[in-house]
Amino acid sequence: MDHRLIAFSLAAAVLIVVPGPSVVFAVGRALSVGRRRALAAVVGNELGLMVQVAVVAGGLGALVTGSAVAFTVLKLAGAAYLVVLGVNAIRHRHDAFAALGRAGAVPDSRRRVGRAVLDGIAVGALNPKSAVFFTAFLPQFVDPGAPVPGQVLLLGAVFTGIALVLDSLWVLVAGTARTWFARSPRRLAVVGGTGGVVMIGLGVGVGASGS
Repeated sequence: MDHRLIAFSLAAAVLIVVPGPSVVFAVGRALSVGRRRALAAVVGNELGLMVQVAVVAGGLGALVTGSAVAFTVLKLAGAAYLVVLGVNAIRHRHDAFAALGRAGAVPDSRRRVGRAVLDGIAVGALNPKSAVFFTAFLPQFVDPGAPVPGQVLLLGAVFTGIALVLDSLWVLVAGTARTWFARSPRRLAVVGGTGGVVMIGLGVGVGASGS
């Protein structure tokens, strides 16, 4: 399993570092709500992916990939949630400057950070492409002679750990750019709206993608 784990880690790092849905989600949240809540959303996103890993380990991944109805329902639910997040970001894009003005005295509340984690969990758990990816990719590095569910969970944990680090780096870079834009109310509103558009675009892309 050792050589398989090393090979898997290298392959996962290459796949994750290339911008995909998770990266777009992380950058969109960083532009919309700032680094702190975006990092919380990234943590939630990885937890949501682990939910999928657990499902795949339990054998339900094959059901999703084998049922067009199950795949479509999951895909449309995830796409709709992304669109809702994007619309909310656009609606509240002018609130960001006022919030930043209070940031020195009133940091993000635990409720907002907690909500960001829940948003991330929903996006990660409802991402149909990652469900298919885990079902197809993880078994390639499993030893058939050993208990499979435990190996799948381990590989999934390694994958999400790498994703957490790399997606967080994307958030920090995007958050730094957002800080520069925050010097102007108009620029910050544009950034917030852009983050919302990115989220909507991702949702539409997921919803319109084929099976």
